[in-house]
Amino acid sequence: MTVLSIAKVAARALLRNKLRSFLTALGVVIGVAAVIAMVAIGEGARRRVELTFEKMGTNLLIVVSGSARTGGMFGGAGTKPTLTWSDAEAIRTELTAVAVAAPVVRASAVIQAEDQNWTTGVLGTTEDYLQIRNWRIVHGRGIDRGDLDGGVKVAVLGQTVIERLWGHGYDPTGSTIRIRGNPFLVIGVLEEKGQSPLGQDHDDIVLVPTTTFEAKISSARLGNFVHGVIMVSATSGADTARAKAQIENLLRDRHGLVAGMEDDFAVRNLSELAAAQQQGTEILTTLLAAIAVVSLVVGGIGIMNIMLVSVTERTREIGIRMAVGARSWHVLGQFLAESLVLSLAGGAIGIVVGTLVASRLAALYDFPSLMRWDVIVLAVGFSAAVGVVFGLYPARKASRLDPIDALRFE
Repeated sequence: MTVLSIAKVAARALLRNKLRSFLTALGVVIGVAAVIAMVAIGEGARRRVELTFEKMGTNLLIVVSGSARTGGMFGGAGTKPTLTWSDAEAIRTELTAVAVAAPVVRASAVIQAEDQNWTTGVLGTTEDYLQIRNWRIVHGRGIDRGDLDGGVKVAVLGQTVIERLWGHGYDPTGSTIRIRGNPFLVIGVLEEKGQSPLGQDHDDIVLVPTTTFEAKISSARLGNFVHGVIMVSATSGADTARAKAQIENLLRDRHGLVAGMEDDFAVRNLSELAAAQQQGTEILTTLLAAIAVVSLVVGGIGIMNIMLVSVTERTREIGIRMAVGARSWHVLGQFLAESLVLSLAGGAIGIVVGTLVASRLAALYDFPSLMRWDVIVLAVGFSAAVGVVFGLYPARKASRLDPIDALRFE
């Protein structure tokens, strides 16, 4: 008998008991579907974390001032101004692992445009801020060095501010807005970034030059101190840790901190936070995939159980086939083929079900669903292996039956 003829005989045998065959393959269906769906959702969750941190910025480090202390009470990071504008410039120009750096100061203010107004956050920053945040200008231009040097009253607006003041899709470039009574020329419009996982609207923002912010908007007068943070972008993801070490060494030297003295600043590495979140996602995905593999093994046990029942039911058939010339390997191949067809059919159905479930869950929870073909191939290969491994014992049992005893079986 050829392989094709063995497959045809196996298929006919399975189709004689359609419901039993389907229920037998159901464990494999559930296992394969679970593996594919869980890995797809896990990959989507990992990609969502990556997109979240891409919106925040690439290779991002945030330098904050120290903690104020009154008696035994600590005010927390940033409550004691220790960073200076010259610190920011030194970080930007003197460190080899730093690509760009920008001080960022913030205040809440009412923005007025004609007869509309909107209260939002106004950020004072430099021309490097948009590069750090991976943020494009869709209309007009961004803040440049001339704006900073001249303390020019110009502003770049986020999409939410534009929508509240003029309406969706409006280009306000060249318009004039008022911030705390001061007229500002709108020179650019930021691309839409959306919300953070915590619900913060990235687009509800106005950018102005730091020099203008200090002169016209800020209510705090700290002289040479930055009453905000310094955002830093490392030259690459691999250089983030090195950039952090260089910043710490530079600031300790500039602030006169000798060995044994605590830092009067803090450097936060958002890449480490992203890596921790991704690691947690990967562990959860691995755990769920392992549970799905257990389901595949359980499905294999079901296949073996049904094949043993089938061998018992068809003992006389096996005896007749052997009596008319069938060899033991023909019988072995037939029952092994039936087991393999069951598992592969379950795997095929599982792929369809797993893909649909992954797409549905991704749409329901707003996750990107990323199908991995290597996982699909692995799941199908594993289901085939389950069919062979768990079908081998029943097939060997059938092939070793004595023809005379098989013909006498009732």
